[in-house]
Amino acid sequence: MSEIRDYTKASVEEFASVLASSEPAPGGGGASAVCAALGCALGEMVGSLTVGKKRYADVEDEIRTLMDECKALREELLRQVPADAEGFLPLAKAYGIPKDDPSRAEKLEAATLTACEVPVRIMELCCEVIGKIAVFAEKGSRLAVSDAGCGAVMLEAALKAASLNVFINTKSLKDREKAAEINAHVEEMLAQYGELAERIFLGVREQM
Repeated sequence: MSEIRDYTKASVEEFASVLASSEPAPGGGGASAVCAALGCALGEMVGSLTVGKKRYADVEDEIRTLMDECKALREELLRQVPADAEGFLPLAKAYGIPKDDPSRAEKLEAATLTACEVPVRIMELCCEVIGKIAVFAEKGSRLAVSDAGCGAVMLEAALKAASLNVFINTKSLKDREKAAEINAHVEEMLAQYGELAERIFLGVREQM
């Protein structure tokens, strides 16, 4: 993989086709970021259907602020797609180093840590967006509450999917203290924001 292509500029059809191929990237990390970006966009959609409506005039300023924040988060999530591929490249190269090379272990360890960084960042962004989706679900247009619920479900899926891309790498780290530190951060995000996303889904479901 000599050149990193930003598949967020491709069609959905092309992205899915490359994802289905034997290409090492995009993979689970990139797919997680796209899923999260779409979930974020659904929150923004709720906002778009809320602002300007007399019934929601008292929350309009708050909703507009949320929409601006979500737009920035969505854009950052999409930037994680090529970033994830870029983060994986050193690891792919490290696995190709001959096993008798004395520098192999050190390079492999460093590359494994690098490969953890983007999936962790994707999770952190998911957590931020889930918190905002909760507000859209509570205060946004009732006509679009199902979209807020859909967004929460997609973000929970992205959160969990990105975590697997962390765990598969921390499993092979020689520095078990660092691995435990990363894993603890990931587990905390899964517990706190996975639960919040599920609460949003159940709350929306009750309104159906």
